[in-house]
Amino acid sequence: MPEEVPPIPPIPERPSLAPNVRGALWMLASALGFTVMTTLIKFLGDDYPAALQTFYRQAAGLLVLAPLILRDWRGAFHTTRPGILFFRSAVGTIAMIMSFYAFQVLPLAEANALSFTRTLWLVPLAFFVLREPLGPLRIGAALVGFAGVLVMLQPGAPGHGFGWGQAAALGAALGFAMTITGMKVMTRDHSPFTLLVWSAVLGLAFSLPPALFVWRWPAPVDLMLLAAMGVMGTITQACYIKGMQIGDAAAMAPIDYTRLVFSAAIGFAIFNEVPTWATVAGAVIVVISTLFITLREHQLSKKAGAGSGLAAPKGSRTPP
Repeated sequence: MPEEVPPIPPIPERPSLAPNVRGALWMLASALGFTVMTTLIKFLGDDYPAALQTFYRQAAGLLVLAPLILRDWRGAFHTTRPGILFFRSAVGTIAMIMSFYAFQVLPLAEANALSFTRTLWLVPLAFFVLREPLGPLRIGAALVGFAGVLVMLQPGAPGHGFGWGQAAALGAALGFAMTITGMKVMTRDHSPFTLLVWSAVLGLAFSLPPALFVWRWPAPVDLMLLAAMGVMGTITQACYIKGMQIGDAAAMAPIDYTRLVFSAAIGFAIFNEVPTWATVAGAVIVVISTLFITLREHQLSKKAGAGSGLAAPKGSRTPP
């Protein structure tokens, strides 16, 4: 009789990571990608103005999306409200140019800290545009956040104040808040992919005219860096969305602020930037206030979902 072969013991399954852990890893990847992108923006800023960098950023993003668009171009471009899409893309392009300019002329840590004020701008926009009720806690948190901006800017202090870089950063945050508000309106009857496609196509079209005023053909090395900057922007958004989809929004929101740490470290290591005490103190105030608003809205969303018998959707926050 043939000798019996002992059964092969089952291979133990590797324990899978918890959803919040996996989401946190995606969020960290997003923060690192954003830091790489802004570092390239600043590094190339002396030779390529913000308007030109915005054009290359949009071109690279559209190339990344092109294969997905070609699969179903009719569905990708289907819309019933083109007016809002045009307005949202126009405002988003202007905001991106201002944001790129801010990262070029300001220390990376300060520009990053001011970029988070878009959450503060969403409070009045939600009231006036979306007709959402405002409670005293949200109003108070927004006012505290803007007080943190004043701490960073130190108006009236010698060597400090409100310059073009700070104005561009705050204007960009307001512009991005307007695009987020528009997205909330459009997602009622449009898919996120359709909004992304229209944003990429119209963004490229709107960024071309200002880019022509400062046009220059990049050297091969610069072209690779500009392309890398654009691709990193798309990857950053994808990682952010993935992280917010996998993990709980309340747990993922604080991780986005790690880019403040990354930007401060890169700014010191590459550009010899040392954050001032005012930047650090103001950034802490802004982060606390925006975190409070984010977590507060997440709690209200969960309560509303429980009241209607529906779970609150993950990824309630919007990408940068």
